[in-house]
Amino acid sequence: MKTLEETELCFPQLLNSSCRKPIRPQFDTMIYILLPFGSLLTAALNLLVIISISHFKQLHTPTNLLILSLAVSDFFMGLHMFLTIMLIDGCWFLGDLMCTLHGYLGYVIASASVGTMVLISVDRYVAICHPLQYSSEITQTRVQVCVCLCWICSVIFQGLILKDALKQPGRYHSCIGECILFINYIAVLVDLTFSFIVPITVIVVLYMRIFVVAVSQARAMWSHIAAVTQSGKVTAKKSEMKAARTLGVVVVLFLICLCPYYCVELTGQNNLINDSSAAFVLCLYYFNSCLNPVVYAFCYPWLRKSIKLLVTFKILQPDSSELNIL
Repeated sequence: MKTLEETELCFPQLLNSSCRKPIRPQFDTMIYILLPFGSLLTAALNLLVIISISHFKQLHTPTNLLILSLAVSDFFMGLHMFLTIMLIDGCWFLGDLMCTLHGYLGYVIASASVGTMVLISVDRYVAICHPLQYSSEITQTRVQVCVCLCWICSVIFQGLILKDALKQPGRYHSCIGECILFINYIAVLVDLTFSFIVPITVIVVLYMRIFVVAVSQARAMWSHIAAVTQSGKVTAKKSEMKAARTLGVVVVLFLICLCPYYCVELTGQNNLINDSSAAFVLCLYYFNSCLNPVVYAFCYPWLRKSIKLLVTFKILQPDSSELNIL
């Protein structure tokens, strides 16, 4: 029979080098029980958004392409969360290399999400504040290039930030079964600056400007000025204003869930297993990825219509991509 000490070890056969399983409070246990359901729900909801925008040609617009990029990052976040389920017993069983890759991919996905949010803010800023230039400045090709650059830069930037950990996986592990992604303080500050402070500042400034312009245009409409205000400025379309409000909600929810994540990173608590507060903040960040498609479903009729076509398998019919769903 196993001794009590052996049952408390991640690898009972390695008595001298195995990590001990942490004793979790009941609240933490509930979080890890809900993780499988949350990960599958997140991946499924975002997959619906990805299929909808990719399949229906009518949805191939610059703004929807940015929503598609965000849905892709949220989809991978759901899969990343599914890998985190491996931590249910407080031990990492997949080895040092997989631990490092798991952490690296998490940083890449987070960085790409922030970059996409910046692109969404720029898109809404031009659409609301400079509607005449929108069609010429924000083209499908330019958005595609920006999205690709966003993901490529995220991969390269996080690779530079985590180069020491990628070179020697498990270098800072004190025992077998531990998963700690060590980052020196300078790298943390650089990542915090370029993955949080700078992009979040840009997002906040742009949306403050959007809010001011939206309020002025609303007052103009209330004054029964149809298309052109007294100052000669052209007002944005009603659909563009609605998109700005919807994506504004997404941005606000993103900021609420993102700030605690980077606050934990700033404190240097990168242990994904043994630190309860870090685990909770990680779950909060993952939860944001599940919220985005829910917001789209409430605010975008085309998503509800496309989901109905998906679940009834009408999407498999010939020329279904040409259907009018707007």
